[in-house]
Amino acid sequence: MAVRRALASIALAMAGMGAAHAETVDVSASGFLVTIRKEVKATPQQVFDAFGQVDKWWNGEHTYSGNAAHLSIGMSAGDCFCERWNGGSVLHARVIYVRQGSTLRMQGSLGPLQDLAVNGVLTWATGTADGKTVIKFLYRVGGSPGAALDKLAPSVDAVLDEQATRLVNLLETGKP
Repeated sequence: MAVRRALASIALAMAGMGAAHAETVDVSASGFLVTIRKEVKATPQQVFDAFGQVDKWWNGEHTYSGNAAHLSIGMSAGDCFCERWNGGSVLHARVIYVRQGSTLRMQGSLGPLQDLAVNGVLTWATGTADGKTVIKFLYRVGGSPGAALDKLAPSVDAVLDEQATRLVNLLETGKP
């Protein structure tokens, strides 16, 4: 029942926002929440399938190896959002929840957040609102006040918004 309520609240939040929206809220030295919402000309299933093809839409400039082709996401709980290349590898996040066709949730600290020993939960969701397909990225990050997360929040917002835009572009044009 709690899962259904959580999914219903995500759907309501998606329905209540405009066509393209990004914001960072609850910002403090110890945490923040990034919320990004985009409309896309694709079905929710096409969006969900594209979540698992992160190597096709993530910007390689925001990888450790410099090449998005090294990224992969397993689409089952326990799998990882990983990056593997000759001479290195990174577990960006662990997949903790999958609802086929609608939601992928991962736990992990992306990029420079990994070194700060903070916790992050990243949810990528898709569904329909007012007859349109929407994509929503939510990234809640928390840690000690010494992590100065308020200083990093705008950059994290910008990077995730760029990735969401690239995902929309891939789905609508075939190119990120």
